[in-house]
Amino acid sequence: MQLHVCPMGTVGYLEALGIQEKLLVLRQQQRVGDLLLLLEHPAIITLGKKSSATNILASPTWLVKKGVEIQSTNRGGDVTYHGPGQLVGYPILDLANYGKDIRNFVRNVEEIFIQLLYNEYNIIATRDQKHTGVWVENQKITAIGFAIKRWVSMHGFAFNIYPDLSHFKWINPCGITDKGVTSLQALVGYDLDWQKINQQVVHYFCQVFGLAAQWITVPELNNVIKEHEYASP
Repeated sequence: MQLHVCPMGTVGYLEALGIQEKLLVLRQQQRVGDLLLLLEHPAIITLGKKSSATNILASPTWLVKKGVEIQSTNRGGDVTYHGPGQLVGYPILDLANYGKDIRNFVRNVEEIFIQLLYNEYNIIATRDQKHTGVWVENQKITAIGFAIKRWVSMHGFAFNIYPDLSHFKWINPCGITDKGVTSLQALVGYDLDWQKINQQVVHYFCQVFGLAAQWITVPELNNVIKEHEYASP
């Protein structure tokens, strides 16, 4: 099966959410195939369905002055930070093709980064029994949170390549207070090639899920949405 992969650059959170919601419906109706959107967000704090406002440590006034949005969303999990230097991936996948097993699906997404980090950077990453995501020792390097609607996924993962790690001090990431956050660049100690890592993520995504990548541009993605959005299913 094919996976249409669209690198989108920097996209506002609500704009990306709107695109996901359109693609979700089209995927539910089998009018498009599986997709993966890759992008960065401007600095934003998002609240999952299980969020507690007490996990935002910085004051709302201070965050506004810094230009940092706070946005509630329908993904699972608690409070998450997104910002430059973090690769965000939104897979729009029909889980009917992957066993309709949400737990296994999430474990497979974790496996993408476990394999990538070990094979490409000799970094041993693991899962945590209590907390979703990918960890290097006691520090999270990839956050994961999905919404599954009629067996189609939206939202996804946030892989810390070289974000400003001090920004995570604005929150208790995912509501966790006894663990830290790290990035790939912090672990390897040298500058990284963003495009190369995008390609690595797609390679391991396809390897884990048994897919073949077909890269598409943002105009091509927009054309797909426009072509199908108002047509009868």
